Amino acid sequence: MIVQPKVKGFMCTTAHPEGCRAAVKKQIDYIKSQPKADGYKKVLVIGSSMGYGLASRIAATYTYGADTIGIIFDKPGKEKRTASAGWYNTAAFEEFAQADGYYARTLNGDAYSQEMKEETIQLIKKDWGKADMVIYSIAAPRRKAPDGVTYRSVLKTTDKEYTNKTIDLLTNEISEITIPPATEEEINDTVKVMGGEDWKLWIEALKDADVLADGAITVAYSYIGPEVTHPIYYNGTIGKAKADLYKTADSMDEMYPDLKAYVSVNKALVTQSSSAIPIVPLYMSLLFKVMKEKRLHEGCIEQMYRLMHDRLGNGADIPVDKDRLIRMDDYEMKEEVQKEVFNLWQNVSKDNIKDIADINGYWDEFYEIFGFGIDSVNYDADVDIQIKIPSIEE
Repeated sequence: MIVQPKVKGFMCTTAHPEGCRAAVKKQIDYIKSQPKADGYKKVLVIGSSMGYGLASRIAATYTYGADTIGIIFDKPGKEKRTASAGWYNTAAFEEFAQADGYYARTLNGDAYSQEMKEETIQLIKKDWGKADMVIYSIAAPRRKAPDGVTYRSVLKTTDKEYTNKTIDLLTNEISEITIPPATEEEINDTVKVMGGEDWKLWIEALKDADVLADGAITVAYSYIGPEVTHPIYYNGTIGKAKADLYKTADSMDEMYPDLKAYVSVNKALVTQSSSAIPIVPLYMSLLFKVMKEKRLHEGCIEQMYRLMHDRLGNGADIPVDKDRLIRMDDYEMKEEVQKEVFNLWQNVSKDNIKDIADINGYWDEFYEIFGFGIDSVNYDADVDIQIKIPSIEE
């Protein structure tokens, strides 16, 4: 089958198996070129098929020499429909990791479910005994909680409506968008989906089953961003959920003396989730321009290498801010970076956006998520879309 990108809104409904494989190899090659570190050896990544989760799995494997178990929720290819990008990414990662002598197993299913937690525990008991690192990297629009209720998250403000610039990245049309305030129920539902409850349930289940090593670490991911995005993000419904995530890290850190729980605040990057947030894609296209000019720009893999090598590895004390957060957004939030981005934001228009924003860079990163736009791949060639993940029996 010849596979081309089909973009609808902020989603690409196709993925290219060879493109995803090339993208994964590029990330692995980057980590292989960097200095190694002493670190964790049995790493569970909950949400490991794309973005920061995939990069975490790659970075842990090739920085620490770690064995990994990944939890994904992805679809395989069918006769006329490609697999999800996460499926192809995982197949490629397992292929490369196992060829390099690393243990890499993947479980496919709903990470929010008790069944997936139990299946993971059984695999750890069988193959490892105990895990020493748990990465929690889930971004989902809905969650079926243990009470049987399916909760849905919303992207809204929490006090009053907010109006600011946004961009249609298909046309480069800049317009104003007004974000309505959420109801109390919508806020609570978003916290249920994107807060810390499920992360804590995972750690409780792993601890109760005695499959976490003494001195184990768990890390979840978040984003804070600049003031221009605060009404929709930091102070919005997502921000309420992230505040719950921070409280969860603190409570688990106190609850389990032999476990360290942290939240890493990461840089703004193009992901399926971030593309859906109004205002944010325009901010990121301006941010990328500034950070690239200052040689500070990082993708997922550079961020996760720096997290694994500089912050979590080699047994050193983990640097945190006053709120006990690991600030991997330190380059993004530099005063000189934010000052330039703010000035560009004030002046951006359809007439000048191609000059003062990195629209092409944004699209390059967007398409690469799905395996497109990679120079080494022949997109006119017929490819097999029914790729198997080595450790998954369909």
